[in-house]
Amino acid sequence: MAATTTSPFKSILLAGFIAGTLDITAAITILGKMNAPGVLRFIASGFFGKEAFTGGSEMVWVGLFFHFLIAFSFTIVYYLIFPFVPLFRHHRILSGLLYGMFVWGIMDLVVVPQTKIPRASLQWEGALLNMAILMVCVGLPISFFISRHYSFKR
Repeated sequence: MAATTTSPFKSILLAGFIAGTLDITAAITILGKMNAPGVLRFIASGFFGKEAFTGGSEMVWVGLFFHFLIAFSFTIVYYLIFPFVPLFRHHRILSGLLYGMFVWGIMDLVVVPQTKIPRASLQWEGALLNMAILMVCVGLPISFFISRHYSFKR
């Protein structure tokens, strides 16, 4: 029988916020070369297309909103499936790394192709870097904070 250490809302909020913050920080420092507005406009371009790059600061805020919406969505999914996946309960590090790979796969193969972002050919170096960022900055924090939320009687 599972017991919670904090409310589900607080656990999801904390895990999603930390994962989203780590991910956007990595994206800005590693991929965006410290160009936060450019990275956030790129995210907004998924919905607005090229207009996101000519828009004002509102596009930066929209990009930040979409970024955290996605981070919280993946956090909620992990929270909901956690009780049903034994690997999640017993192997926090492995499950976090695998979940980060899953997030990369969903984003690269499902989400981004549905946006207005032009599809580029797969570049393995960039793909592996993006996957590693999501494994460490998204998968691990979500795994640690959500597994901390659940405590199991042994």
